[in-house]
Amino acid sequence: MSQDDYSDPELEELLRRRAQTESRRAAEERQKKAELEARKEALLRSILTPEARQRLNNVKLVKPELAESLEDQLIALAQSGRIRVPVTDEELKEILSQIAGQSKRDFKIQIRERGWK
Repeated sequence: MSQDDYSDPELEELLRRRAQTESRRAAEERQKKAELEARKEALLRSILTPEARQRLNNVKLVKPELAESLEDQLIALAQSGRIRVPVTDEELKEILSQIAGQSKRDFKIQIRERGWK
């Protein structure tokens, strides 16, 4: 018996359709994500000065999750009118230092002697 004896045309057709559907869904998802990213970049371009945008891109290289959070916060603040637009590099530095101060954790290491002498 060869492998062709076990082939089922109906099953192959179902598998092909499913693969096609999954491929189409993944392509739509990628397209939506790209559109959202383009919209976000356009908003940030209007919110930040070129120097501030460059600084944000540098932060994105080092700490992508921090940059993502900062981008979302900047967009929300600008849309609600709670910050002056455009945000300069100095203002962005202040915001970053505030965020760094909030997320910084102090560690206290305590060494206790146990009588091992």
